[in-house]
Amino acid sequence: MTGSMRQRRGVLEARIDQIKAALAAVGDLRPGSLSRQYNVCGKPDCRCKATPPRKHGPYYQLSFTWRGKGQSQFVRREDVSVVRQQVRNYQRLRTLVDAWIGVGMELSRLRLRDARSGDAKPRPTLHVSGPTRGRGPSVDTR
Repeated sequence: MTGSMRQRRGVLEARIDQIKAALAAVGDLRPGSLSRQYNVCGKPDCRCKATPPRKHGPYYQLSFTWRGKGQSQFVRREDVSVVRQQVRNYQRLRTLVDAWIGVGMELSRLRLRDARSGDAKPRPTLHVSGPTRGRGPSVDTR
């Protein structure tokens, strides 16, 4: 392995460590988007039917897809700022995971190239088995 490849691997490994640290600090999460909505009721003499109309609201709604199913939840006005931060945290999580995948793919290519040239150090292999009663995959390092 050349010095520049060794240096590049070190840079990639350091970037993955930074991403892991950032992931640990993300905080509470909520997927989706938060929208503000106004409503028109069914009462004939209500202010929402006036000219110009003064609709009821605002009402806040969080819309998201979870496990392939679209959902929405109303959010209380006093909770909007917290939920907005949770949505930003989720977006940050997705950005960090995408970055980790990109860096990891480049690092994997370098390691495979090193292994083919015989310069690679043996690394522990991560074995992942199937799901265990709803807790996700179990991981062991054999």
